[in-house]
Amino acid sequence: MATVGVLGPESADSSLLEKLQQRIGYRFKDRLLLVAALTHASGAEHRLASNERLEFLGDAILGAAVCEMLYRQYPEYLEGDLTRVKSIVVSRLTCARISESLGMQEFLILGKGMTTHPSIPSSLLADVFESMVAAIYLDGGDQASRKFIRDHMGPEIERAVEGEVGNNYKSLLQQLAQREHGTTPTYQLLDEKGPDHSKCFKVAAQVGGSVYQAAWGRNKKEAEQRAARNALNELGGQSPPFPSD
Repeated sequence: MATVGVLGPESADSSLLEKLQQRIGYRFKDRLLLVAALTHASGAEHRLASNERLEFLGDAILGAAVCEMLYRQYPEYLEGDLTRVKSIVVSRLTCARISESLGMQEFLILGKGMTTHPSIPSSLLADVFESMVAAIYLDGGDQASRKFIRDHMGPEIERAVEGEVGNNYKSLLQQLAQREHGTTPTYQLLDEKGPDHSKCFKVAAQVGGSVYQAAWGRNKKEAEQRAARNALNELGGQSPPFPSD
């Protein structure tokens, strides 16, 4: 849980709001929307002044944006794969982690009852991330909200796809190689292309003396995961899912 920082509606002054806007990478035209996104029900004059309605809208916007990102970035994924990754990425745990990494707990507007707690529940941190998505959408439009989501959810998508919290094909290939061949897979970087800020990498997996079909990825980790999946498919007598060219 995050440590409680700045509290109370009196804390929503210009200098603090400016600091938060720099952190999130978006400047509000209507600062009242920003204040509303930060206002927990305990610190609102009435429930309609809290961030609950924004949270409701933000949840829908976040889900739709992440679904489109996954659909476009992973054309080879089946519906079940997309659903699994999406459920990880938009989970309350992930939203809370992003809020905490941005330090949003320092800017929350909470009631006096909440100030007695030494820490902020993760559920509240998840709520404020969703409400911030909605506030940015209402203030700056679809593109602004999608940029905010892309900036902060992009790494979470990569982490899920690479297998840190999803399918880990490298781990599966290692288990199979050690069990069936008594060896550990290696990965060969065969090629790379594109500008420095947007390179793609071509990697092939090798088990013993056999090199399997290479795969391209947006980073080396993704390329290795895809190369491992190609090898697993070939070892299982199936066509590799990722092209080498």
